[in-house]
Amino acid sequence: MSSLSLTALALLAFVSMPLASHANEVETVPNAQRVVAVGGSITEIVYELGEQKRLVARDSTSLYPQEALTLPDIGYMRQLPTEGVMSVDPDAILLLDGSGPPEAIEVLKKASVPLVGIPDRFSREGIVEKVKAVGHALGVDAKAEALAAKLDAEIASAEKTAAEAKEKKRVLFILSAPGGKIMASGQGTAADGIIAMAGAENVMSAFKGYKQVTDEAIITAAPDMILMMDRGDHGASDEQLFSHPALAETPAGKTKKVIRMEGTYLIGFGPRTAGAVRDLAAALAKP
Repeated sequence: MSSLSLTALALLAFVSMPLASHANEVETVPNAQRVVAVGGSITEIVYELGEQKRLVARDSTSLYPQEALTLPDIGYMRQLPTEGVMSVDPDAILLLDGSGPPEAIEVLKKASVPLVGIPDRFSREGIVEKVKAVGHALGVDAKAEALAAKLDAEIASAEKTAAEAKEKKRVLFILSAPGGKIMASGQGTAADGIIAMAGAENVMSAFKGYKQVTDEAIITAAPDMILMMDRGDHGASDEQLFSHPALAETPAGKTKKVIRMEGTYLIGFGPRTAGAVRDLAAALAKP
């Protein structure tokens, strides 16, 4: 598989709807020293907690911090290859909700490797919950409480600033646009969550998840701004984007307003989210 394909899979993990956790009923593995982190935000949190020496591998969505890239990559979190996971001889696996497929999780259960499910909700409260869950799993509750409090305050401050914007922008998040077919973000997605946190409105709130939308729906939605991940493989150039007949009819199309941000930063929902909220709010506020 090409590096481009791996990047596409990695970033798609952050925009997919969370599924029910498949992990065993294990909440803590305080003595584990060979931990596999499955989920980019989990890896970031482990590093922020100063427990990175316990990591022996990561999944392909774990692209930050840079040091994490030196760890063995065991594959994409939603298509976990059991051989890859077991090849690093783990004594614990931290799984972000939505990891799978179910049959791979069942194999890992039979291998008697402790699996700890980590919740994934797209809000400030969800990030706090996630940090505490990772810290509890690793037996470092005090450090997790301190980190959670710090992030809670930072994100709350960023949200407060965003809410003071003079105008609440209407945003269309486009996941992909192959052949002019627009795949947009509805309710319950990471994109929907970050748009709300940045003080804006997701114009595609009539459905849940990600869905291909019609030209009529785009024109009716009338977004002020287009938001996309800063990627070539699932994106489109400005020229391609605004030559789309429906987008060209919207306020965003007429003023050629598009914001592009790195995917794991924008919708990773981890330790860097306060910065993502601030940056997105600032970009939305530009005339």
